[in-house]
Amino acid sequence: MKDAPSTDAVSYGLARPDQIATLTGLEQLQAMLRGELPAPTICRALDFILTEAGDGWAEFRGTPSGDMLNPMGLVHGGWVMTLLDSALGCAVHTTLAPGETYVSLDTDVKFVKPITPATGEVTVTARIQTRGRQVGTSEGRAVDAQGRILALGTSSCLVRQAPEA
Repeated sequence: MKDAPSTDAVSYGLARPDQIATLTGLEQLQAMLRGELPAPTICRALDFILTEAGDGWAEFRGTPSGDMLNPMGLVHGGWVMTLLDSALGCAVHTTLAPGETYVSLDTDVKFVKPITPATGEVTVTARIQTRGRQVGTSEGRAVDAQGRILALGTSSCLVRQAPEA
């Protein structure tokens, strides 16, 4: 695994349709990793980033902070859910042909261990389970630096043609 890039050194935004029209989903993510396309702004807001992507899988890393706490002093479950949703969706994203896009149909998350700022960096990896003509499914896990499972997730995504620009 590579060291996670600093989220301070990443450009954030939205790729223009002409930048991605001829790229597969995997090529889009790899261009993002090389800094040729911007990372989504949600990554800046919640301090996580895409760190690797391959055929049928994606990895994100993030570090929870005191800005993400719920009233019980734990990192809000929505933070790790967002990392899982991102990795699960990107696992499907790697299977897209040029001109295809997707939307999440559902995401299911099981919380296994509490996350606090002391947990440190969290790595979320997701892999494709199935990819049909219209639906892709994926499964993933969030782990701490010691490899302990923090949360597990699954997702279903609807694959469709990208709207005309």
